[in-house]
Amino acid sequence: MVSLDKAVIARLRKHGEVFEVLVDPYLARDLKEGKEVDFEKLLAVEEVFKDASKGDRVSNEGLSKAFGTTDIRKIVKTIILEGEVQITAEQRKEMLKQKKRQIVEYIRKNAVDPRTGTPHPPARIERAMEEAKVHVDIFKPVESQVKDVVKAIKRILPLRFEEIEVAIKVPADYTGKAISALYSFGGVEKEEWQKDGSWICVMKIPAGMQGELMDLLAKTTKGEALTKILRRIQG
Repeated sequence: MVSLDKAVIARLRKHGEVFEVLVDPYLARDLKEGKEVDFEKLLAVEEVFKDASKGDRVSNEGLSKAFGTTDIRKIVKTIILEGEVQITAEQRKEMLKQKKRQIVEYIRKNAVDPRTGTPHPPARIERAMEEAKVHVDIFKPVESQVKDVVKAIKRILPLRFEEIEVAIKVPADYTGKAISALYSFGGVEKEEWQKDGSWICVMKIPAGMQGELMDLLAKTTKGEALTKILRRIQG
């Protein structure tokens, strides 16, 4: 459980009544984003209050009437998803910083500069967001905000969402280490073993991750892997 001194209030007004729970602000944010969270760590106490600061609890009868259940997890989830999480100014600042960083990284990985076919550096994306005065919602998933962010910064920073299909041939001496690393990297769509013990695969990855893939191959095959871009897929 989150300690009381680190917990914040999540509040929901329902049928003219107020329902409050004490929660970890970061896990509450994750839950709002649709992520799975550990309820044991989410709650400070397994109680629903009319006024958490006074310790005024809601009766089981009151919970059943308002939520149709007395299951604390279902009730807490409803309060967080439909209500408001009372985070501090410092927590809001930190969460906003994290979410902006996540959005920048998403754009870096998935979009390229159409003039060069290469990804924009994170600092350049950050500057464009600042110049465009982009609004970032700390409680919304990154994917649901990217479209609006890109729309706002496109007049400042040319962007094109693109994936690449790349063929890779790994020499027999490096297959064990390289195959494991490539599957961990993600995007392997086809694979085939050759008679000489080498391994061939086709991967589909965001264009912005091409450099990371090349670095991975350089490390796991000592630069001996062969690669060829088969096609570029524009989003």
